[in-house]
Amino acid sequence: MAGPLPRVLTQLPRALLDKVSETYPGIEIVEVPTEGPVPEGLEAEVLLTQTWGTPNLAEVLRCGVKWIHTYGTGVNHFPFEALSGQVMTCSRGASAVPIAEWVLAMMLAFEKRLPESWIHTPPERWNIAQLGGLHGGTLGLVGLGGIAQAVATRALAFGMRVRALRRTVAPSPVPGVAIVSSLPELLADADHVVIAAPATSRTRHLFDAAAFPQMKPGSHLVNIARGELVDQEALRDALSEGRPAIASLDTVTPEPLPEGHWLYSHPGVRLSAHISWSMPDSYAGLIDPFVTNLKRYRDGEELIYQVSVEEGY
Repeated sequence: MAGPLPRVLTQLPRALLDKVSETYPGIEIVEVPTEGPVPEGLEAEVLLTQTWGTPNLAEVLRCGVKWIHTYGTGVNHFPFEALSGQVMTCSRGASAVPIAEWVLAMMLAFEKRLPESWIHTPPERWNIAQLGGLHGGTLGLVGLGGIAQAVATRALAFGMRVRALRRTVAPSPVPGVAIVSSLPELLADADHVVIAAPATSRTRHLFDAAAFPQMKPGSHLVNIARGELVDQEALRDALSEGRPAIASLDTVTPEPLPEGHWLYSHPGVRLSAHISWSMPDSYAGLIDPFVTNLKRYRDGEELIYQVSVEEGY
């Protein structure tokens, strides 16, 4: 028999939690400020907060919080030092579909020379072009979590050869994806390289002055992870050597990128403002992992989408 629903503290706008109330009628959700004092005597076991934490997080946690869920996927800026044994989860994988679609859009744009192949005046010749294709090409995935798996599934449907580098040597959860043992092995023959690994101390500047020369000439780099994984100054030099030929970046560092930064104007960079996650109902989708875990918490089951405090993701 299911136990009672826990009281939930939220540091998110109440409007984002409509699905929680619809799924669990009668659940008590209490809004708490993101900074300043917390109401005296407030107690709750569950906290829904931002992926980067809040100024008063430590005080809120003293309200008896046992489980923290962050509304987002990347938690590399979360203040882990404020925790004192709480279980932490995030909305990992909730944006896999829109991000995977964005990645495939960038890959297709690279191969089909979009938008530069569109015409606005009569061209010199009709019916002639030198376009590439995904079919028969090789995709290298850095990371094999939910987002990378969604990319892999779609790339396989296009007839691509898909290889992945992951932290563990466990078999691929996606049939048809080969696991490689090192970054040089992954980069050597990849036509497209997609960075989909978490930002940790071990992955910072994974793509640096030593990694870029190992990429295939004329290849395409896509980053939908975090800007910290790429040494951007090394990338500028690498672009001049054509390894990669083009970098499609949805994440950079810092964010927001300051006006006048070279990434805005470099001809080899296709830059977007960290929007690959966007699709209809994308905000609502980010709450789905919390809704799923709320039932598991109530029923005394182990929570999924857990964050390793030690690893930072």
